[in-house]
Amino acid sequence: MLKLRKACSITGFVSLFLLLGFTVIRKNRLADTKPDLFLPPGFKVTVVVNALPEKARHMAVNTNGDIYVKLRFPDSIGGNVALRDTNNDGKADIIQKFGNYDDKGSYGTGMRVHKGYLYFSSEVNVYRAKLNPATLVPDGPMELIVHDANSPHEHDAKPIAFDNAGHMYVAFGAPSNACQVQNRVPGSPGIEGCPLLKEYGGIWQFDEAKTGQEQKDGIRYATGLRSVVAMDWNTSDNCLYAMAHGRDDLRLQFPKLFSRWQSAVLPAEEFLKIKQGTDAGWPYYYYDPFIKKRVLSPEYGGNGKILKNGAKYPQPLMAFPAHWAPNDLLFYTGNQFPARYKNGAFIAFHGSTNRSPYPQAGFVVCFVPFKNGMPTSKWEVFADGFAGRTTITSVSDAVYRPMGLAMGPDGSLYVSDTEKGRVWKIAFTGDKTKFGAAQLAKIELRKQLPSLKDPDPVKNNLMKGMLTGGAKIYNTYCTNCHQQNGKGDGNMFPPLSGSDWVTGGKFMEKDVAIGVMLKGVSGPIKVSGISYNSAMPPHDFLSDKEIASVLTYVRNNFGNNSSLITEAEVRAERAKLPAKKN
Repeated sequence: MLKLRKACSITGFVSLFLLLGFTVIRKNRLADTKPDLFLPPGFKVTVVVNALPEKARHMAVNTNGDIYVKLRFPDSIGGNVALRDTNNDGKADIIQKFGNYDDKGSYGTGMRVHKGYLYFSSEVNVYRAKLNPATLVPDGPMELIVHDANSPHEHDAKPIAFDNAGHMYVAFGAPSNACQVQNRVPGSPGIEGCPLLKEYGGIWQFDEAKTGQEQKDGIRYATGLRSVVAMDWNTSDNCLYAMAHGRDDLRLQFPKLFSRWQSAVLPAEEFLKIKQGTDAGWPYYYYDPFIKKRVLSPEYGGNGKILKNGAKYPQPLMAFPAHWAPNDLLFYTGNQFPARYKNGAFIAFHGSTNRSPYPQAGFVVCFVPFKNGMPTSKWEVFADGFAGRTTITSVSDAVYRPMGLAMGPDGSLYVSDTEKGRVWKIAFTGDKTKFGAAQLAKIELRKQLPSLKDPDPVKNNLMKGMLTGGAKIYNTYCTNCHQQNGKGDGNMFPPLSGSDWVTGGKFMEKDVAIGVMLKGVSGPIKVSGISYNSAMPPHDFLSDKEIASVLTYVRNNFGNNSSLITEAEVRAERAKLPAKKN
């Protein structure tokens, strides 16, 4: 068998083979199999697998019930895992890793079964392999369908969807927050005629069966979409749908225009119907769910109130709370669930990272009833309790974070988790004829919990009156990525707590620590053995005293114990930087 490691040149591409995994577990020993989710009455949850060490992203279920999971942290044995239930108790008895391909980070996502093939993606490639139910793991050639030759990369999950006419749809996320001249640098203006939209910030259509395609071989199907991780083809109206991640950091970028509360609750996560030529407005506009209009982005002259030409862009079908991170979308076509779920949309929200100083929110699977291509009512809570608590200060407080959705051949719904690698199976065992509003009422009350409701600007401020000095600077500029507890988001942004960049190696050298603040860092990098690939912009807009203060705070908190950094040391390092061009 041929291993795929940093190979995959388009020219001369023949065929590449899967490396069969060597991890086969006959007994799936579950440390905790109790139902840990809140569901509407009549639904039952089974833990298919308690924990996959490499965690999980998207997943797919074959027609025979075999489950395939895209791993969050691929290794030399494989980037995917196959699960099989041999005794029909809902739990995986065989677990086998496979697929030795290169994945530069933990963001690669796609996993779908389509026409007898397993399609899956890394952050830069989309592959497929023919399924063979007799072997569980595909044993034929692994074909490279699409290669992303772009650089840089950010928001590059590569989710995939298929229509009924031989096309595959792939999202290309933008390596930017709002197409600024200097990405994520406070006050930096947006670039007019954003050049990123030529190759990023949209959805491209490809031939689902043609090997060796690059982005230029596809059609730019939709644009104005900063980041899409959740999308699906709705067979009831033959149309593509997507959940768009809204932009971040309104307060951090423009503190004179936006409050901390506004930054926490704006903009909406958008549920969109995608047709060829759709332009959702990014980076020029964002959707304000309170006034129900598209508002001009501050990078382009907006102040939170100016609408300008926002009305020319499509309205979302539904607006969800800010920063919830919609990471999978599934239109339910099964018959096991009560009739009201037929052709409706399930959405897995991964949970927020940047609503500080207010509680983080999301961490839930929602449902949107549909008819004739339109929602028929407001969104509903379907499965909750993943986080294990109702008030979440930092994202690492969440025990589980829902990520992937898939439907089994019997109509059961599967949900995957990125933190422990748990997979749940949700089945309906009640009386479908008696299921209605009364059964939904109790779980709808969960919308009043801190993990789901919009926060009160004053009462729910978790840090009101608590912060001064380096702690205040940290919570102003650093918590959205590294979190209040310094543990990062576990995905794009690395931890500072116990990090070898802080407690040893690079960060023990003061000049390196100061340089990171003054010059920024762009990935890929490794922190405590884990790869991250995002961008930290320069923070040279902070004064020497402020940089010294926040670095000293970081080096002496979150379990760290390093020497202080002085204002004079920062001043000396700043003097070494090349003069800025006017």
